[in-house]
Amino acid sequence: MSAAKPPSSQSLPSFTSISTKQGLILILSTLTLLTFTYVSFSSLGSGLQYNYSYSPPTTTVTSVSTLKEDVDAEDGASRNPDGFSDVYHSPEVFKLNYAEMEKRFKVYIYPDGDPKTFYQTPRKLTGKYASEGYFFQNIRESRFRTEDPDQAHLFFIPISCHKMRGKGTSYENMTIIVQNYVEGLISKYPYWNRTLGADHFFVTCHDVGVRATEGLPLLVKNSIRAVCSPSYDVGFIPHKDIALPQVLQPFALPRGGGDDIENRTTLGFWAGHRNSRIRVILARTWENDTELDISNNRIDRSTGPLVYQKRFYKTKFCICPGGSQVNSARIADSIHYGCIPVILSNYYDLPFNDILDWGKFSLILKEKDVYDLKKILKDISNQQFVTLHNNLVKIQKHFQWNTPPIPYDAFHMVMYDLWLRHSVIKY
Repeated sequence: MSAAKPPSSQSLPSFTSISTKQGLILILSTLTLLTFTYVSFSSLGSGLQYNYSYSPPTTTVTSVSTLKEDVDAEDGASRNPDGFSDVYHSPEVFKLNYAEMEKRFKVYIYPDGDPKTFYQTPRKLTGKYASEGYFFQNIRESRFRTEDPDQAHLFFIPISCHKMRGKGTSYENMTIIVQNYVEGLISKYPYWNRTLGADHFFVTCHDVGVRATEGLPLLVKNSIRAVCSPSYDVGFIPHKDIALPQVLQPFALPRGGGDDIENRTTLGFWAGHRNSRIRVILARTWENDTELDISNNRIDRSTGPLVYQKRFYKTKFCICPGGSQVNSARIADSIHYGCIPVILSNYYDLPFNDILDWGKFSLILKEKDVYDLKKILKDISNQQFVTLHNNLVKIQKHFQWNTPPIPYDAFHMVMYDLWLRHSVIKY
């Protein structure tokens, strides 16, 4: 029997022809790509909840004073200077990028449209859709605005669906108004066609914004949408679009702080309209419970002034189920009053989700967890609650609208989200 011949060089696997140096470079490149992919998906965990499994925080802080000492020591460390703590996915990256945004970011606002109708100016700065009004006012008065479109990183389409709704415009007419306005900008200016609208954005906190933009699919598909209702079923595209915080301002009472923990004797609280399946289940399951303060309807104002708001001060965990949409002003209320928000939704691309680590100051549950709600909340130890509460206090400033705006408030966080996206959509 003749000996087997060694394979010829032509039959060898192709990778043997790669030099050792080239192979190492290829391996390093692959590892870098895999690492980047892992970090990216990890940072988006609180927004992509379909595979979410609950586990309580594991911090072993024993008291408020001990926590404060630990936090002060950590914030003074070289890895997190200037108080940038681990409530952010990447504290150092956030600090550096934020500084770069304040220095360079420019937005051009299209000047078209009569301010007395639906354009340029906000309808009002109060109510549950106040976020839209504050943004319209703040962007016009901010350092980010430029009158030179050649300097602009992004272009703002200043049409207000909230004002349309306030003036009683029908859904059909809203669609026509938005379509005519945007098509007019496209034909009049050269900027849209350079990127097919990828460097354009519009802001609409009102639910009618979905209906109003139905006549212009290219606007929804191509431009950045900053909306209060980031639902998959209305075409929201995560990491292109932005989830606005829905904030009911002005707040009726002052902020809850880190010194009020002993006053929080109620385990969980919710009261509101039963305008969704999950709210109906929540009310029916827990309305008679002695440890959870769950109402089967809204609180009657005749029972006393600010009864609803005062309950936030007395509660550890405030339940935030989705209503007719996933969004709710209750989340921002909970944050303001120092009550840990319990997000009860199968999907919610939470505001500033790519910046803040929501798992450090909230609980994020699936709707099916409503039946185990009491057990989940009682499994949170006092030490873990203290950690969540103190982290919550750290991020309260990000969910406050101001006029004029101040650093790190809701307006600047929205601008930072836009800044993150402008470098992605340029082509």
